[in-house]
Amino acid sequence: MKEVKIIKRYQNRKLYDTHESSYVTLDEIAKMIKGGEDLKVIDNKTKNDITAATLTQLLYESERKAKTQPSVDLLKEIIRHGEGSFSNYIQSKLPSEEVAGLDSSAKDVTTSSTNRTAILNQ
Repeated sequence: MKEVKIIKRYQNRKLYDTHESSYVTLDEIAKMIKGGEDLKVIDNKTKNDITAATLTQLLYESERKAKTQPSVDLLKEIIRHGEGSFSNYIQSKLPSEEVAGLDSSAKDVTTSSTNRTAILNQ
């Protein structure tokens, strides 16, 4: 079984990789995930798991930096048919057998709207 890397998020929004004993950026977290590493992001003060909110922020920042932004029509489609949630929209478009196979952590994104909104509005 793979070791889960713990990333702590401090009040100053810095992310600290406890395995490497160094601060990391969202871009570095993206590289870890692309490299197949499993990680969990914990709020250092509350000890809450904020992995879904952090990954949502990572996706938002990636889109913001991209040379091509998502179309307004696509965003409207997500809002209309996904109840404003990317994960709801994706789940509505996948065949039911694929949705059943999704890891429960993917579903956590829909339940963390408060954290996601707070992070996106920072």
